[in-house]
This record gives sequence, structure tokens and C-alpha cells, in this order.
Amino acid sequence: MSKSINPKENKKVSVKNNKKNYSDYFWAYIMIAPTIIGLIVLNIWPIFHTLFLSFQSSGDFGKNKWVGLANYKRMVSDPAVLQATINTFKYTIITVPIGIFLSLIIAVLLNGKIKGKTVYRTIYFLPMVAAPAAISMVWKWLLNADYGLINNMLSSIGIQGPKWLTDPKVALISIIIVGIWSTLGYNMIILLAGLQEIPKSYYEAAKIDGAGPVNQFFAITLPLVSPTMFFVVVTTMISSLQVFDYIFMMIDKTNAAIEKTQSLVYLFYKNSFIMNDKGYGSAIIMLLLAIVLIITAIQLKLQKKWVYYQ
Repeated sequence: MSKSINPKENKKVSVKNNKKNYSDYFWAYIMIAPTIIGLIVLNIWPIFHTLFLSFQSSGDFGKNKWVGLANYKRMVSDPAVLQATINTFKYTIITVPIGIFLSLIIAVLLNGKIKGKTVYRTIYFLPMVAAPAAISMVWKWLLNADYGLINNMLSSIGIQGPKWLTDPKVALISIIIVGIWSTLGYNMIILLAGLQEIPKSYYEAAKIDGAGPVNQFFAITLPLVSPTMFFVVVTTMISSLQVFDYIFMMIDKTNAAIEKTQSLVYLFYKNSFIMNDKGYGSAIIMLLLAIVLIITAIQLKLQKKWVYYQ
């Protein structure tokens, strides 16, 4: 005979399961609470606070006055903002593709069978350990027009070195060189991790079919490492659009080249903390936020055309 089901027992089991689920949810939220609180306090709240400040004008004794869209109207007609936007895009357009290309080449070489590749990986990653301020100071000395190591080396072979950091036509190139050099190690490690996920059997099959190293790179390596490369492209581009440290540390405020090198973040710092116009500085940084969001959205849309997911 089949055993009859007691509705009361089912109800008790259901209540116990619900209590267990609520307990699991409670402890799950407790575990992620520090991260969520940190995200809100350090990331989300500053965005809304900066947006609110962009509609205000800094007054005397720290009092702000609501001015509506006045800061944005001023920003549209400000030649310094236009020049800073151009400088930011120049830096990003040159730094991102060259830096990622060099990082990928180095990662492919270090993924092969070469002696001492662990040492080489460490050497290339060392710039990521150093602080940006230390990197800037070293490069500022190397690129000094009077006693810098690079110009001394050029003069030893009869070449007159340029004024790397004071010539408005060359200063941005110097910042770009430092930017590319400083990102090689990090991007190389990320791409190397992606390369090591590619099964070796693909390359073995390609060798049997007679494919050379170049064909293997474009037919196997490049498509299969494209998801990792997409992550590197997005993060590197966002970082490049926010360039500030190298400009601030290497180009003096009285330098004639400052206008041709200052980025949007530098202009934000200048207006907010030097000129004490936090409302206008907030409007500038909101412009940068809009640029970053638009470019990232375009990248997410275009990834379907070149990113290959296994």
C-alpha cells in the first residue's frame, strides 16, 4: 500500500527550506557587502556628486552657486578643452595599437621555447611594479635635453638630440613613448595567459598540414587570443584616455609645451585644484566620462566582428 502524504509535514519541510534559503541569501549579502559598499562610496557616489558639481560654480568661502548649463556652454567654446581633447585622442590613438602590438609580439616570443624566458618575463613586468612617479622621474632624466642619457648617446654619434620635453612639437611624442613602455609588461602578461590557454594540438595539426609560423599566427594564435586581446584593448584604451601622471610629472607648469601635451584629466586637475573652479573642472571630467562610455559601447558592439569565442 502507498504511504499517504501528510500536508502538515510538507508544510514543515517547505518552511525549513525557505528559512535555509533566507539564511544563505543573508550570508551571501554579508560576504559581498564590503565590495558593494566600497563600490558605492568610491565609484558610484563620486560620479553623481561630480555630475551635480558640474552644474554649479565655485564661489567665495567654499560656497557653490547653481549655474545650470553655464559650465558646459563655456566648455564648448573653450580652446583649451578642444586642445586637451585632441591631445588625449592623439595619445590614445598612437599608444593603444602600438603598445598592444608590441605586447603581443613579446608575449608570442616568450610563449615559445627560449632559454631564460622566466627572466625575460620578469624584466618586462618590472615597470608595473614601479610607481608612475618613479617612472616619470627616470624618464624625465633620460629625456633631458642638456644632460639626459638619450641625447648624450645621440651626440656621441654626431646627432643633435631634440628638446624632448620642452619642444611643443616633440613633447607629446615623449609622453607617448613613456606610455607605451610602461604598459608593455602588464599587457604582455595578460596576453601570455591567453596564449597559454590555446591547445598545443592545434599547432601540431597545422604543422602536419604544412603551415609555417606566420600562417599559424594569423590562422590560430590571433583568432584564439582575440577574447584576451579584446579585454586588453578596452582596459588600455580607458587607461590611455585618463592619462595624467606622466604629463604632470614630466612637463612643468611653466613649460611652453604644456598646452600641446595636457590631457582632459590634467585640465580637470588644473581647473579644480589650482584655479579652484571645481564646477568647471567637473564639467570637463564629465565630458571625458561621456567619451569613455561612447568608445567602450562602440567596442562592445564591434567585438562580434573580430572576437572569436571558442
